[in-house]
Parts: sequence; C-alpha cells; structure tokens
Amino acid sequence: MQRPFRLVILAGILLVLFYFVKESFFNEDNYLKPLLKEREDKDLTFRSRDNSPFESEDRQKFRNLVYYEPNTDYRVKADVEQLEKKDTLHMPLTNGNTEAYLRYAIARFELEGQPQQLTLYKKVAKGDAEETFFVPFTDKTNGFDTYGGGRYLDIPFKEDAKTVMLDFNRAYSPFCAYNPEYVCPVPPSDNHLPIAIPAGEKAYEHK
Repeated sequence: MQRPFRLVILAGILLVLFYFVKESFFNEDNYLKPLLKEREDKDLTFRSRDNSPFESEDRQKFRNLVYYEPNTDYRVKADVEQLEKKDTLHMPLTNGNTEAYLRYAIARFELEGQPQQLTLYKKVAKGDAEETFFVPFTDKTNGFDTYGGGRYLDIPFKEDAKTVMLDFNRAYSPFCAYNPEYVCPVPPSDNHLPIAIPAGEKAYEHK
C-alpha cells in the first residue's frame, strides 16, 4: 500500500516543480519587465546632453517616446537561410551617400497567417566585428503610426544561426526621425513587409 502513496507524493512534487519552472522561465513578466526597463532607460538617454539626438530646446521639452503596447504575437522565431554568396549592398543613406553592408542571410517567418521574410545585414566594419545583425524594414504602419522612413531591429549575431528571434516590440526609429541633421540608412526594398507591424516604437511628435 505504500508504493501508490509514494507515487502520489512523487507526482505532487513533480507537479510543484513544473509550475515553479513554468513561473520562473515562461512567466510573461520575465519578458515584459526588461522590455519596459529598456524603454525607460532610452527615455533617460534621450534627455541627456551627451547621447540625445535632440537639440537643446527639443531635449528640454522631451518627456518620453511612444510605443505600441507590448504584444508577444510580434515576437517571432524565424528560420535562417544562410546566403552562400554574401554580396555587398551599398545601402542608401538619407544624405544621398551609401554605406556598405553584407547581405548575410534570409530570415523566414509567418505573421498574420502569411509567409514573410527579411534580409539580415551585417555592416562592413573596419576593426572589431559587428556583434549584431542589422535589420532595417518598412511596413504598412510607416507614415501613419510609425516613422515614415521605416524602423530598425538589431539581432544578436551568430555566425551559423539556424534560427533568430525577431522581436518587433523592440523595433526602433532611426535618429533622423528626431533630428534631420542625422544621417541614417534607408531600408532596402527587399525588406518591405506587405503587412502592418503594430509593435515597437511609434512616430515621435515634436511639441
């Protein structure tokens, strides 16, 4: 009679461990809290004299950036197709010049029940290697809720990555969205998404 009782106890312990692990590792707060902290820190940076894209007058008026509510539906896992030939793209800049980037890989994913893809770029940098993929993109929110010139994602770089996490809640506007004196890369046509991405940073309105 003791064996079934022990099994019940063991099952109870395993159930408690399951809920503990679930709460510890899969609780949405573990995703939301760091995201919201990043947004708070960015606001502080934009108010600072050294790291803000704003001129003095606009910096003094600045209160905070505006975002869509976090939505984990727009945090998507994408399959990575490595490009055998990593061509150099001279990406246009807002001042008419260009900047060299490698077309490194293609990220394929699904949103709104439709297949989508984005090219992952790697800046051709002198000296230290870039530690991120650069993903400039446009979508149907541009010019309405978000900056008309498109937004960017930075993805941790892994040389032979099979998958990447595209977290559109972390999509951000370039500095030229706040100050036309800045020069920014223009998202290439192969990174135009034919859907709206209501996630991440919204357009900033100067007051």
